[in-house]
Amino acid sequence: MRVLAIIRNTFRENVRDKILYNLILFALIMIAISIALGNLTLGHENKVIIDLGLSCISIFGTLIAIFVGVSLVSKELEKRTIYAILAKPVRRWEFILGKYLGLLLTLFVNLAIMSAGLMFALLYQGGTSFMGYVWLLPAIYLISLSMAVTTAVAMTFSTFSTPTLSTLFTFFFWVIGRVNDDLLRFGQLPDSWLLGGICQVLYYALPNVSNFESINSRNIISSAAYYQPIDLVAVAWASLYGVLYCGILLGISLSIFSRRDFK
Repeated sequence: MRVLAIIRNTFRENVRDKILYNLILFALIMIAISIALGNLTLGHENKVIIDLGLSCISIFGTLIAIFVGVSLVSKELEKRTIYAILAKPVRRWEFILGKYLGLLLTLFVNLAIMSAGLMFALLYQGGTSFMGYVWLLPAIYLISLSMAVTTAVAMTFSTFSTPTLSTLFTFFFWVIGRVNDDLLRFGQLPDSWLLGGICQVLYYALPNVSNFESINSRNIISSAAYYQPIDLVAVAWASLYGVLYCGILLGISLSIFSRRDFK
């Protein structure tokens, strides 16, 4: 299948990208540092390791999604391989879907490596029960959803903009997505229906990253650190939101990419 071939080639290209190794190595170093910091907090070692470890995974996973995602299309244009690909019986939707899924595969492999590093750090520290590791899984899963949405945003911008501008746009979207709820509340403060309407449109149009960071007003990283159960129904709703948002962005990417002239 053509999509599988594109996924495989995209994964191989991303694995050879040095920025992945640098970011993963830095994340693992930060997780190792969390062990030293944990030893300074008597009785709270594992909580500090989990808190810092998941935060590092989230931040560096997002950076990987942004820096690699914005180069999905631009790299093909720079190397002029896009002409050879589209000259073959490859539909443009297959190219976009294969590129996106190939990058997701890369991200999930990197996420698995960083998560394994966190669990080895907890194992080295000791004192963590089996359920302590289990409570990490929903938090890691929601981080992966956030990375998938960030990747879709980066790829959408990469279909019509330069890598530099795509990086800036994606970063700004990610920052705004973290304070999306505050944006909605801000629109309700002044007595202006126009400003309120604009804020409401932005609230629904921009990616709501807080959906993947907080469940029922509780931070998922803090919940994992304190071994608090996470509402699985809320996780399911967050999953549905992530899938729908990624699907909409992929549709927009395909619409833009289909109209580009590569002659």
